[in-house]
Amino acid sequence: MAGTGGRTWRDLLAGRDRKRKITFGSEAEVREAVLRLLDHHQNLNDLLLEVEGSVKPAGNAPSESLVASVLQEQASRLGVPPAILAAKTATTNIERICRASASHSQGPLLSLDQRRKLLCLLQAIKDLLANNLFCRSRFCQELWRMKDPPVLEAVWHLHRGSIVGLGELLESSSAVPAVVEWLCSSLRGLCERAEDVELTGHVELARHLLSDLAIVFLQNGFQQNWELGRKLESKKIPSICHAVLQRMLTWVLDAVGKEKQEDVSTLKAMKFWLNVFRVPVYQSAVHPDSLQQFFRHTLTKVLTYNPLLKVPDAIRMQKEWSFTRTCSLLTTLYRRLFVVLGAKEAICQLQQVLETHEVNWQHILSCVSTLLVCQAEAEQLFKDLLGQLLLKAFENYDMENLITAFLIARQAALEGPAVFMPYSEWFKTSFGNAGGHHGSSKKALVFLFEFLSELVPFETAPYLKVHIMYPPVVPAKHRSLLLEYITLAKTRLADLKVAIEDMGLYEDLSSTDESVQPQGQALRDVEKALQIFETTRKIPTSVIEASIFRRPYYTSWFLPALLQPRVLPKTPDARLAFIEALKRADKIPSNLYSTYTQACHALKEKTQDEAKAKTDHSKEPIEQLEAELAELRALVVDQAKHKDVPAQIAVISDRLRSVLGHSSDENEAATSNSPIQIDISAPRLEPSHQPVVDLLLTSFCQNLIAASHSNPPDRQGPCLSLLVKMMCGHRNLLPALLGRLCQLIYHQGPSLNDAHILGLAAFVIHLSESRALIPAVKASFGISQPAPEQGLSILEYWNCLLACRTQESFVFCMRFCTAAVSYLMCKFSSSSHEELRALLPPGLVKKLQYLVPRLCLEARGILCQEAQSDPIWSSLSCPSLNYRRASLSLWKQTQFQELLKEKAFQLSFREWLLWEVEVFPEKDILSASERHDFHYWAIYQWYLPAPSASGGCDGDLEAACGIIVNAILDSLQRLDLGSCGQSKMWVNPDMLCRLQELVLELGCRRRFLAGCRDSQRHFLFKILQERLNNRKPGSALGEELWRQQELLLHRRLLVGLPASSLIMTCQKGRKTVLDCEDFFHFVNSELKQACSRGYALSYDITAHFFRGLLNASLDCEEPAVVVSNVLTTCQSRCPVLLFSAVLWWPRLEPVICSQWKRLFGAPLAEELERLREQHSSATSFLSSGAVFSPSGPPWISAAFLHCTVHQQSPHRREKGVLERLGTGTEELLLSLLFFSLMDLISAKIAPKEGVGFQTALEWSLEVLQCLENRGVSWPLLFHPAERDLGKYQILRSAASERHSRLLPLAFYCLTPGFHHELLTREQSFLYTALDLYIQLLRLFVEGKDLPQPDQMGQSPEPIEHGDPLEVLSTARRFLLGAIPRCHAQSFRSIQPLLATCEELDAELAATLRHVSRPAATELDEELVLF
Repeated sequence: MAGTGGRTWRDLLAGRDRKRKITFGSEAEVREAVLRLLDHHQNLNDLLLEVEGSVKPAGNAPSESLVASVLQEQASRLGVPPAILAAKTATTNIERICRASASHSQGPLLSLDQRRKLLCLLQAIKDLLANNLFCRSRFCQELWRMKDPPVLEAVWHLHRGSIVGLGELLESSSAVPAVVEWLCSSLRGLCERAEDVELTGHVELARHLLSDLAIVFLQNGFQQNWELGRKLESKKIPSICHAVLQRMLTWVLDAVGKEKQEDVSTLKAMKFWLNVFRVPVYQSAVHPDSLQQFFRHTLTKVLTYNPLLKVPDAIRMQKEWSFTRTCSLLTTLYRRLFVVLGAKEAICQLQQVLETHEVNWQHILSCVSTLLVCQAEAEQLFKDLLGQLLLKAFENYDMENLITAFLIARQAALEGPAVFMPYSEWFKTSFGNAGGHHGSSKKALVFLFEFLSELVPFETAPYLKVHIMYPPVVPAKHRSLLLEYITLAKTRLADLKVAIEDMGLYEDLSSTDESVQPQGQALRDVEKALQIFETTRKIPTSVIEASIFRRPYYTSWFLPALLQPRVLPKTPDARLAFIEALKRADKIPSNLYSTYTQACHALKEKTQDEAKAKTDHSKEPIEQLEAELAELRALVVDQAKHKDVPAQIAVISDRLRSVLGHSSDENEAATSNSPIQIDISAPRLEPSHQPVVDLLLTSFCQNLIAASHSNPPDRQGPCLSLLVKMMCGHRNLLPALLGRLCQLIYHQGPSLNDAHILGLAAFVIHLSESRALIPAVKASFGISQPAPEQGLSILEYWNCLLACRTQESFVFCMRFCTAAVSYLMCKFSSSSHEELRALLPPGLVKKLQYLVPRLCLEARGILCQEAQSDPIWSSLSCPSLNYRRASLSLWKQTQFQELLKEKAFQLSFREWLLWEVEVFPEKDILSASERHDFHYWAIYQWYLPAPSASGGCDGDLEAACGIIVNAILDSLQRLDLGSCGQSKMWVNPDMLCRLQELVLELGCRRRFLAGCRDSQRHFLFKILQERLNNRKPGSALGEELWRQQELLLHRRLLVGLPASSLIMTCQKGRKTVLDCEDFFHFVNSELKQACSRGYALSYDITAHFFRGLLNASLDCEEPAVVVSNVLTTCQSRCPVLLFSAVLWWPRLEPVICSQWKRLFGAPLAEELERLREQHSSATSFLSSGAVFSPSGPPWISAAFLHCTVHQQSPHRREKGVLERLGTGTEELLLSLLFFSLMDLISAKIAPKEGVGFQTALEWSLEVLQCLENRGVSWPLLFHPAERDLGKYQILRSAASERHSRLLPLAFYCLTPGFHHELLTREQSFLYTALDLYIQLLRLFVEGKDLPQPDQMGQSPEPIEHGDPLEVLSTARRFLLGAIPRCHAQSFRSIQPLLATCEELDAELAATLRHVSRPAATELDEELVLF
């Protein structure tokens, strides 16, 4: 209302108040004065806009507001009800306000001035409502009669101010389509203005407006049954709400198919609308059932929207509908729907829609992808759904269910192995066995193959390859059905210009990438074949088969990929060795090989000019990956955004796939289980993969640290688990990932800081959590220790990396294991004991059991304490606490101590020993005394009394000794100590001391057992024998090398133990005697097989035995007699010990004499004295020409003479010295020949030990000449032991098995000394010569025992003496020349050998048969020529 001069009513009142002070006597006088003024200058519209509150007079008497008074006065004058007049006036004002908004093109929102005026009007209306002077129904009618619909914000203010609810307003409308159109256009305008609203800082206004409207739509559009009975009269509102929601959903879905064509602002507007699907919008305003009904309805509408695409379109295009390729609008909508519905409800709704509606296959399949990526439990639910669909399909022969199953399985497989099994695996699981649904009847088979055949025209090549390479299992009688389909599929592949013959050897049939050409696949096949060859050193079977059965692919693709020119390395690598192996096997054509070598030489010449000319093509994808990982970090630190993490990880997976490319190994059943090769000593990473792995590890650690600043691990959500699981799904990333972890943990661990250790420890925990996706690992330690035949699990792999040998590695391992176990216990604190046990890597817990008591004295026997509030995590995150205190904090936890009671987590005595023997004393974190104390605590207080069920010894000293012996030997067999400068034969001195103590204690307890052989076997030799006998069989060469190494270790261990432990002391009657039977047996059966001299042990074990013999005799009443008895027994039971004593007597004699003098101070025992005399006699005979007078067994005297001869310089030895031997020395000479032959063999197989070959040969021929001169029958020496009458049994029993097998070689080296008279004098000579020739042939055929030319090349002797083929040729020539000269009686004895000879040498056998005939004598002269 304006006064004079255009001033407002408020201005007038204020001005008059300033001009003069008027006082009225009463309230009535004031009212009367105001009404008179308004009557002359009234404008009700302006009054409603200007009066913000009730202007009430002073005083306590009740009265009406000024606006109400004016309204009543004017209504009375006009003759209309005041409420009707108020409604019309308010509508006029709203129209004026909204008209101004339309003129300013502000759409559904008001300007600040308009909003102020509207709020003033609303306040006035509220006053009128309070006085019953406003008609809502008439007001609603008047609003719809406005020329233009009201602005949406104005309607919202009416609704929010409880003046007129939106539902009431909609109910009063008469034109429903117009109302729907007005609401939809207003909502679209609101969403489009959202971006500008953000700029003005009023984003909350737009969100509240949209939220309130969404609540109204749901409350009225999705009513529950109990609400419907109350609102039956309101049928118009639900239809409007439904229509608006549907129109807005259509607006969004229309843009899904053309997301790239829409501008950014439009897409933002649509995303703003999707806020209506956020659950917090509704809070408690909407009943949960209504909300679920709305979300189910929306999901149905999405899945059935615009169903134009047919099944063939879906088959062809579904690769483009994976999660990362789906429109972000659609995936956002799905994810918000799944928050309410959950995976199970969503899949049920999906199944119902598929059964009852025509569907949009793009939306169906993108929904499947989103569910799998964002809902962890969806994988198993979809597996169940696929099983149900297949069951229904084959029960009712329903093609729709079958195609649905195939499409869903393929779509799920597109998301990678971390999400769902590959398609090839699903197809094999479903149809690759006779028990599948298709195997129930012929009708089922026909149904399946009809379906597959109908798919063929639309199929892409990868799926056809899966069906061909892994066809359904069919009975033989119905195989024609399968063959028809395969023919059809191959025809389709030919149309696609993909030849089945060009399929790779290790092709990834789970991948749907069609861009891989044969040449690319061939490169992958070459890499895989090289991996297999490098492991087995054999040409892979698949390559051999391809060279025969798939010749076109092999010659056209595989060989060109393998023979790509390159600069050949100086040292042949695996690739070059593989090529050479194929060349030797005639698998590479000569011309192709020649071209390859020429190209390599040409390339070598140009290398200097073209070095480092590479271009980094992956820079841009890596930058994209880095950007997505940064986006993930923003989600991880905000707990409210954790729901968005699965989608972001799917995007990261897609970027990672772009960087890495597709792997030939990725999830293919034939290759996914192939072990990952890791060289622990020097892990190799692909140059292109290392920056990717470093980026992923850095991102993981940064995410962990950032999230831990605000939340402990148990409140950080599944973000990190999902990230690691995604990495495991990229099969071609795993070798680089595990190799990089090896570099960081095994090689660089001690140099890492706390943040790095914590991050890597958490990463290891999550990697172990996803262990089902990780193949076995073949971890080797370089040349010194080959990889085990069976791969390691990822949990066992950590044990290889966490080696504790030095001070730095001890500290690192303790920090790492403490961080890993603490993180796991905090991360999964709400998990049950069983779940925690399944997640926890046992190796880490065992490592802590080893480390914590070792480094923390307080932990030895400590009792657990009750856990306080999150003490483990606080001890890790507090920088003031050192690693020992953090480890003790974990160790004291009740939960951790409970885990230690589980058998899987208990550290056994053997495991403790294997770790302890690896420690280098000089680099240990403990001092010598501290280590001594720790060993005594661990052995005597912990493991010795502990029950065997928990890894202890049950108090059994013998069991404890056995465990220590096995642990020491196992560690020496497997431990790679080369990197630390230690010898392979190095034995941990501390553990050896502990074993010595236990053996001595055990010996004291067993010293006076009743009886001798009635007691049990010597425990030590029993342990060693069991190790040799319980070895699992392997390759012959590998077993022989292992056995030789094992025996060397046995000898080294025995020498390290107390000497008296080799011999048992027992009672025989009233006397104490020595029992050496177990030692004799071990020497005869095992130790002598490892001696290079063939008839004598090494000095160390020989001297150790004699020291032990003298020490043990102290317990006997007559030491000299006992020692002599033992040595006498040696002559028949273990002659090799006496031969060893003879060989080493110059070194052994002073040791024995000195010890005897110290112990007894009496003359030497009789047998020891005899050995001294025999050595003295042999020395005198050779040096001064004295008479040699043998005493005792002739072979001992011969051994002394033989050894003394070779201990002198060859040029000082007198020629013909043997002629000075007197008569009756024939047996001595035969023994000399035996020892000389042993040296001759030793010179061939161990040229660096003993005498040289030429020296041994000359001495052997000299001995042989002496025997020939005396007419001694020496060939019997070469007869097999079983044919002897015992004359040479002792000599033969002293020789090692290998030396015995090589006697034929020595025999034919003596051919220059064979006289012609020998052929007629010795009737058994031909038999002996032929038998030894057959043995020599067998050795040559088997390839065993014979010295190799390269081995003999180490000797300075001529090559012809070491070439087995030359010796064989010499033997054959000798026999062919000797046969005609042999006595006729000689041929009778060779008849049993002819059949064998004919198999090995038919020509020689024919000669023998021919000469043995009486009529063949005229051909003798001719045969001699051969």
